[in-house]
Amino acid sequence: MDALLRLPIIDSPAMWVVYGGAVVLALALLARPARDGWWVRASLGLVGGAITAVVLFLVANAVEAFGTDLPLAVAFWAVACFAAVGLAIVSFPRARAWRRVIAGVAVIWFLVSGVVGVNAYYGLNPTLGSLLGVVVDTPIDVPGSGGAAAAPDQPIYTTWTAPNDLATVGKQGTENIPGTESGFVARPAGIYLPPAALASDAPALPLVIMMMGYPGNPDVSFIAGVLDQYAADHAGLAPIVIVADQIGGTGSDQDPACADSAAYGAAETYITKDVAAWARANLRIIDDPRYWVIAGYSNGGGCAIKYGAAYPGEFSNIIDVSGEEFPGSEDVSGVLETIYGGDQAAFDASKPINIMASAPPGAYANTTAVFTAGSEDPGFIAASQTVAAAAEKAGMSVTSYVVPGADHLVSAITGGLDEGFAVLYPVLGLSAP
Repeated sequence: MDALLRLPIIDSPAMWVVYGGAVVLALALLARPARDGWWVRASLGLVGGAITAVVLFLVANAVEAFGTDLPLAVAFWAVACFAAVGLAIVSFPRARAWRRVIAGVAVIWFLVSGVVGVNAYYGLNPTLGSLLGVVVDTPIDVPGSGGAAAAPDQPIYTTWTAPNDLATVGKQGTENIPGTESGFVARPAGIYLPPAALASDAPALPLVIMMMGYPGNPDVSFIAGVLDQYAADHAGLAPIVIVADQIGGTGSDQDPACADSAAYGAAETYITKDVAAWARANLRIIDDPRYWVIAGYSNGGGCAIKYGAAYPGEFSNIIDVSGEEFPGSEDVSGVLETIYGGDQAAFDASKPINIMASAPPGAYANTTAVFTAGSEDPGFIAASQTVAAAAEKAGMSVTSYVVPGADHLVSAITGGLDEGFAVLYPVLGLSAP
């Protein structure tokens, strides 16, 4: 089962098999004797399915069903999928049993093809498991002595010499981090150990706690790819990363909105207490807020700025990649009722801008925050700039960056993280200022 869940479904043989099978099934449905008005029915099925897809696409965007406008690529896949399903449906009447079997298989196959196509466009779920919200356990061994260390007297890059046999890339895996204090039931966290962490005399390194979007998975591969490049340019030095699950469930059936609640559990306590405690006990990290980064993308970005604002004594560094203006902004009424029990004051108090505004003077004197959004993602540019302005007003050292050519997908993640670490590498002692 694990092998099936690890099956790559983006730019892979499996993806092309799905597409090819859809074409074959469509041709098989069309290859039917032209009698009993078959071609009229086929045309009606194709056109009717396509129109249905267009209507659903327009309605979804009009009511912001997904929190942001769906791109035209989704419309393309929806039209292709629904038109094909329409063709399959009109194939049932007056058909022989074997043709009905083909039509039944085709309906399912076409729907799967549409999902695979849309997923490939977004690029956020590279495997079948990630598409289904299932994190496959890939246990990672942490070499050397675990446990946190005090802050170094000198920047790490000035005292570190890479051994000749240093790994060229870091190591990725998973760990089950229990909700000891929170009771929160999280999926396995993604772990990234940079090359320097794999050395026999590994130095204590900075820590990044990262959170991904909703729906989504604690997938470490995106940040690992960015940090592998940084490590290659800095003698193997990079932060150790935990991509923690702030969502829980399947990653798509609930949104805790970065908060503790009776509805979905204590997500905030899990990230800020349980994950932090596990890191101190198990990873060779520097136990000092100046060397800790709270980071996130989209939903996770909203969490990152919320936690960075609320816990400056825990995290002195923030990377908010295409983050929401506040957790729950995509479903304000639902979050107000489900997470806060209708308490508007409590909801307002949880918003990062309000947390920062109410902080005592000097609370963020040591905080460095990086806010990014894609140039083709206007809604999140506005959110990013609004929160960045509030952070700067509150006293944080702020960098605001628009990723050229990026939307709200992979290019925004990698481009945003790349800029974030360009700012933070000197701050974390991993490179010269």
